[in-house]
Amino acid sequence: MIRQQPDKPEYSERYLDDQFEYRYVVLPREMANELKNKGKLKEEEWRGMGITQSRGWEHYGFHKAEPHILLFKRPLGTDPKTGLVSDELFKQHELKAQEQREKFLSTLVM
Repeated sequence: MIRQQPDKPEYSERYLDDQFEYRYVVLPREMANELKNKGKLKEEEWRGMGITQSRGWEHYGFHKAEPHILLFKRPLGTDPKTGLVSDELFKQHELKAQEQREKFLSTLVM
């Protein structure tokens, strides 16, 4: 069975890792044609296209094989009403990210 293209944005379930929650949005292909050669979209841009989500989501890319699929993320612990992360959670995420960078860099040093 062939899946029909949506006539309005469709939203994935959220999935997460230890720092972020993610989701993707499938746009009608006609809408996606307007996005060719665009980089990351600002919140005003994607909301202006009719994409509705709670606060705090950041567009970080397009699906390479299917550019009508927009990729979004936001830090774990984001307040969906304000889009803000508590200072404590932000510090925890920053420390973890720094540890991961240092661990990765240590694998490069010979």
